[in-house]
Amino acid sequence: MPLALLALAIGAFGIGTTEFVIMGLLPEVAGDYGVSIPTAGYLVTGYALGVMVGAPLMTVLGTKVPRKRMLMLLMGLFIAGNLLSALAPVFVVMLVGRIVASLAHGAFFGIGSVVAADLVAPHKKAGAIAMMFTGLTVANVVGVPLGTLIGQSVGWRVTFGVVAALGVVGLAGIARLVPDMPKPEGVHLRHELAALKNVQVLLAMAMTVLGFGGVFAAITYIAPMMTHIAGFADGSVTWLLVLFGLGMVGGNLVGGKFADRALMPMLYISLGALAVVLAVFTLTAHNKLLSAVTIALIGALGFATVPPLQKRVLDQAHGAPTLASAVNIGAFNLGNALSAWLGGIVIAAGFGYTAPNWVGAVLAAGALVLACVSAGLERRTGAATTVVTGSAPADRRRAVRH
Repeated sequence: MPLALLALAIGAFGIGTTEFVIMGLLPEVAGDYGVSIPTAGYLVTGYALGVMVGAPLMTVLGTKVPRKRMLMLLMGLFIAGNLLSALAPVFVVMLVGRIVASLAHGAFFGIGSVVAADLVAPHKKAGAIAMMFTGLTVANVVGVPLGTLIGQSVGWRVTFGVVAALGVVGLAGIARLVPDMPKPEGVHLRHELAALKNVQVLLAMAMTVLGFGGVFAAITYIAPMMTHIAGFADGSVTWLLVLFGLGMVGGNLVGGKFADRALMPMLYISLGALAVVLAVFTLTAHNKLLSAVTIALIGALGFATVPPLQKRVLDQAHGAPTLASAVNIGAFNLGNALSAWLGGIVIAAGFGYTAPNWVGAVLAAGALVLACVSAGLERRTGAATTVVTGSAPADRRRAVRH
């Protein structure tokens, strides 16, 4: 089973690399096509929007396809999109290639989470999900810096060609190592859609939007914050992002391990600590050493929430988890977009480059509040069920006496 999880992690590594590597290659892409940097930024925005739309769309289209086959089809789509980007003669064609690749993103992680959880015993599900997401976190440590270096050295088209090759490796791994897992009997699209009406599922998704949004409120503006406030050189930003990525790797593994033991306490601790660290970042951003440590902590605490939140969605959408799982991946990207927009607003309002950290702290605190609400509702529902179940024997005894 670990080999099957490795195959999923390789696919996740390729997807994570293509999502983030474009940020380091925007000047090269803009120069080649003769467009402005803001225009080239549509390659980032288009990808994020494609994930949000593609997650539910591709999952719905795949409801009648066995999960392993659907994962292979998604990797094929990912390969095609990156090849199109690598060979695009004009900017619009590259944008289309980015969108095509993004359509595979949400559904791959959504369906992959379900497959990973099904590969292991119930008490190891969050750890299995974390193992798959390790590919995404390692991409930020290895894939993105290496892809940026390749793109700046020999051309950005080579970077996307290499990413497409990673997709081929992931596809081959899934075909060879992931066991055939037929679609569960009795689960139809209406069941998948019904799971999205579950209050607990919606609360988990809202926690995803706010919690991970808190992370990206700060990280989106990390370059101007570190160069203008902390005093780092422009070239140091890459290594600061590597620190962030290392934090993500560690947090993801720790979150997966402890979520299998105590899911909600793990969420309380990680979200609460994330809110505090983001607030403190407004102070530590003025010191090079402290800001570097804080960036790593933000990565660790932010990704410590990913396995428990993804497992929370799977648990609450039990019986029809695939669509809910995929939509939750879209929720991560919604959080990224929302926080980047809010962070831009407070900077434009004149509050300075550290102001997005306060935005992130408020978002993370909001996610913590929702976690408490979710747990409270769950306890109330459980207590009501216990009362009803426990009262039945007494009611029957009274009926017999009468």
